[in-house]
Amino acid sequence: MTTDQRRIYPGYTYTRAPIEGCFWAGDVPEATLARPALTTDTRVPVLVVGAGFTGLNAALSLARAGEEVTVIDASFPAFGASGRNGGFCCLGSSRASDRQLRRFGPDGPAEVRRAEAAAVAHVDRLIAELGIEVDRHSTGETILAHSPKAMQALRHEAEIFAADYGVETRVLEKADLATEGLDGPTWYGGLHVPIGFALHPRKYAAGLLAAAEAAGARVHGETPALSIEETPEGLQVITPRARIRADRVLVATNGYTAESLLPWLRGRTLPAQSSVLATRPMSEDELRAQGYWSRQMAYEDRRMLHYFHLTPDGRMVFGQRGGLLSSPAVEAKIAARVRADFDAAFPAWRHVETPHHWSGMVCLTASLTPFCGAVPGTTGVFAAFGYHGNGVAMGSYLGARMAELSRGQPPAEPLPAAFAAPPPRFPLGRFRRALLAAEYGMAKLFDL
Repeated sequence: MTTDQRRIYPGYTYTRAPIEGCFWAGDVPEATLARPALTTDTRVPVLVVGAGFTGLNAALSLARAGEEVTVIDASFPAFGASGRNGGFCCLGSSRASDRQLRRFGPDGPAEVRRAEAAAVAHVDRLIAELGIEVDRHSTGETILAHSPKAMQALRHEAEIFAADYGVETRVLEKADLATEGLDGPTWYGGLHVPIGFALHPRKYAAGLLAAAEAAGARVHGETPALSIEETPEGLQVITPRARIRADRVLVATNGYTAESLLPWLRGRTLPAQSSVLATRPMSEDELRAQGYWSRQMAYEDRRMLHYFHLTPDGRMVFGQRGGLLSSPAVEAKIAARVRADFDAAFPAWRHVETPHHWSGMVCLTASLTPFCGAVPGTTGVFAAFGYHGNGVAMGSYLGARMAELSRGQPPAEPLPAAFAAPPPRFPLGRFRRALLAAEYGMAKLFDL
């Protein structure tokens, strides 16, 4: 059997090289997550393709409902974005404007807001129910203004956030940042939204994996799905060493989806690189020297945002979007750029070593919203993807909702109409990475 998978990034992107320096792997190494490959032809009632947050939540939901479910992953569970993200369980996942969301009805924006809050609550409940120790910290997150104009906008948005999510927000002026332990030379204030929390993503993934298997799910690593085909005997998934026949297939590959997996999926995802560094643990004196000691999650309001939080043991995890190419040389250049931005944001920490750097792929859609539902034109295939860099919460939530839909049940919590609408294909086909170049160029122009 062929092992060819068509993708829009070079092969290096999908190797283990970009996560060799991943901080989260120190506590949860690959050996803890690795599962044996599927090597013999088999028939299963339900197959989940992808063992990240989406796939594991789907598998857990299905297994708990008494379904016989098998999960396969191209490498090992949480190999993709689930095991290498910044550790933010927060609001987000849609980049569509309210005007765009109103195409789905006057309640379109409110539906999305409710789903975003419900996604955070879903992970919160699941962690508590399963008793997973995830190094949880941060009560909500703080949006930081990178300019006086941006701060003016945040003051206005405080009331909007409060109304949209039914919470009490707090406007933080420049002087407040020092009091809150969020000080830095590049910020002019902020807005605190009390929804969400930070976590150790691999500890969360490991807990999900254990729970899914305890419920009866069978999980295999090193088993990439090369193609999904409809045959007279039903669905057939081709892998390098086995053919899997299934009654239902749930696709949960997000930013690591191969173009060749299923014709309908081709061109409907746009992976974009996100790069992260982590410092060594810092002393209380070092934290105080910078004026930044809060364990709150924070991000900048600009398009080319930075996102960051201090871990419980005093490490700063600092990430940013960007990067259109993928190779060892490019990875080194991006790491240097992230470090330079870190130094600008936290000049008192220029001496602090950053022994960890890694990168991974988030997933964008042309509709600017996630998708969750049946794949049009292919009976028995379902998919969930397109979290726009906020997959800890939304990927988990839509994995559970996808499982319910696959069983012919209405979701336990209604999905926004915007999420049920299939996203269109991106223009430019396999050259669509060029769209990111244009967006990044505009971001640099308008983020000044």
